[in-house]
Amino acid sequence: MSPATVSHPNFFILYVDRPLASADFYAALLGRAPVEASATFAMFALDSGVMLGLWSKHTVEPAAAAGGGGAEVAFAQGGKDAVDAVHADWLGKGVPILQAPLHMDFGYTFVAQDPDGHRLRVFAAGA
Repeated sequence: MSPATVSHPNFFILYVDRPLASADFYAALLGRAPVEASATFAMFALDSGVMLGLWSKHTVEPAAAAGGGGAEVAFAQGGKDAVDAVHADWLGKGVPILQAPLHMDFGYTFVAQDPDGHRLRVFAAGA
């Protein structure tokens, strides 16, 4: 019998303090409503087919490690101008910016932060 394989991850979950508040935050960033939302869990269906879940860190089982904000969600863009446009949009929405747009070895990028301390990296590879 061959070992089971898992490929093509398509669902990511962030543990958050208040799923409905986090859902409001991500709805504003993503320009779409969650496909599911409750006091303990919210979920977004993204154009890529990936699902983004927001699960209450207080109700997840087994219990999550203390702390939080240890994840980074990356948003690929088509070029420098697109990165700058997202940066301006998020600034206008009051999203905390941890790192202003700059060129790094992998491309052009900036980093923001969600209400639970997760990092949100917007980038254009090679730009």
